[in-house]
Amino acid sequence: MHQYELMVILDPEIDERTVAPSLDKFLNVIRNDGGTIDNVDIWGRRRLAYEINKKSEGIYAVVNLTSNSAATVELDRQLGLSEAVLRTKVLRAEEAIAMVASAKKLADEKAARKAANAASAPAAASAPAAAVAAAPAAPKAAE
Repeated sequence: MHQYELMVILDPEIDERTVAPSLDKFLNVIRNDGGTIDNVDIWGRRRLAYEINKKSEGIYAVVNLTSNSAATVELDRQLGLSEAVLRTKVLRAEEAIAMVASAKKLADEKAARKAANAASAPAAASAPAAAVAAAPAAPKAAE
């Protein structure tokens, strides 16, 4: 048994009150196979980054669950067959944690580079001015 994180984007035309019962119907696949549902977090209606099936909004839900891989694959298959589901993404929780950690590491490295560039920028900005002052004046062209 592994821990998984499931992200589901549902059609915005369905009633938000029916989201939890419809998700529960799909999650019975996990329960019937001996898995457990740890957490269901319904984020509600949000704007999509790009249109999916000519829809610009979707109802987001995140589910943390513990299951074997066969039940998780079956859950993903059933969600994909549903017309009310726009997109799904299933990640093993260890992979999701690793992705968040790597994104944080990249952000920290970028901030460190930016701070280093900002510290060296005043010195670099004054260097060209000093080079111009030290350069001999160019002779004027004869008219």
